[in-house]
Amino acid sequence: MFDFLQGYDVLGAFWTTVRLTVWSAIGSLIWGTALAAMRVSPVPVMRGFGAGYVNVVRNIPLTVIIVFTSLGLFQTLGVSLGADTFTMINFRLAVLGLIAYTSAFVCEALRSGINTVPLGQVEAARALGLSFTQVLRLVVLPQAFRSVVGPLANVLIALTKNTTVAAAIGVPEAALLMREMIENEAQLILISAVFAAGFIALTLPTGLFLGWVGKKVAVRR
Repeated sequence: MFDFLQGYDVLGAFWTTVRLTVWSAIGSLIWGTALAAMRVSPVPVMRGFGAGYVNVVRNIPLTVIIVFTSLGLFQTLGVSLGADTFTMINFRLAVLGLIAYTSAFVCEALRSGINTVPLGQVEAARALGLSFTQVLRLVVLPQAFRSVVGPLANVLIALTKNTTVAAAIGVPEAALLMREMIENEAQLILISAVFAAGFIALTLPTGLFLGWVGKKVAVRR
């Protein structure tokens, strides 16, 4: 029944999907946290930049961002991100595009967590002489992260599925291989079922595990 899988590196394609997800998740968490800090900053310019970035990027289709990284950054401006092969260049550009897009959603999830921190705690920390950065790092963000594990898990699951857009610039991940197999093999339903099962195997355990973690670390108020 599954003879059509011979000659295709399905595990390798899903491994590329996992690598895209992991690197993009790390970058999105870092940049999204920075954006969330900007959005609650007392500096108007930083607040404006954070709000503008989130509102603009969230409303641009991910496909447009991914294609721009290839056509705009690489082919027009020559940005290769230190890679020396076409495949690696596209991989890194796809990660950059995914980070730029996903970080906007990470930012909003974190900002909702920041808003759950009681104002009295922030005022008490400032009364002790802590700076804005220290209050954010020591008081606000630790509680915010604990309260938004669930929403961040949803962002991570969406990111895993969004990696399929990287196929638009030739990254050899699962969606690109699926398209190639559908073109070459007369097994549309089985091929779709195999790749659907692969993504379920990636996203379902992630959601269940992070849901359990969220319940364990949730802030009791």
